[in-house]
Amino acid sequence: MNWLKELSLNKNLNTNLSDFLSQYGTTGLEHALQLYQNTHQKYICKTRKNISQINIYDIYYLEIQKHNITIHTQHEIYHKYGTLANELQTLSPYGFVRCTQSCIVSLSKIKHILRDDIILINNVRLHMSRGYASQVIIAFSQHRPK
Repeated sequence: MNWLKELSLNKNLNTNLSDFLSQYGTTGLEHALQLYQNTHQKYICKTRKNISQINIYDIYYLEIQKHNITIHTQHEIYHKYGTLANELQTLSPYGFVRCTQSCIVSLSKIKHILRDDIILINNVRLHMSRGYASQVIIAFSQHRPK
């Protein structure tokens, strides 16, 4: 409970918090805290030879061929062996959804959806299968950056 005492003593922080709560309410504060938490979550990319920690927020999409998974991020491309079902299970709490049998995408990286294509914020175009289209569209329309 030392943070409560610190909050009451730090006038600038107290003012900023009060202003934020006045403007966005407690729901806005919850979303801001969730966004902060999500941007600091790590995804482990493990291969036979190395292990990499990737910020989940940096991941745009993952695609698979046979059991070879390619992870496309803001800064780099990673490779690992596995199944897309396992990756989706790990990443779905962070706003990832399957858009084809061989691809999952981050909802926060989607700029817009055009017919059966997903346009990402980096202008990469991904195909969206008819079987997954309704699931992607519903998830995207309900998605709030967390």
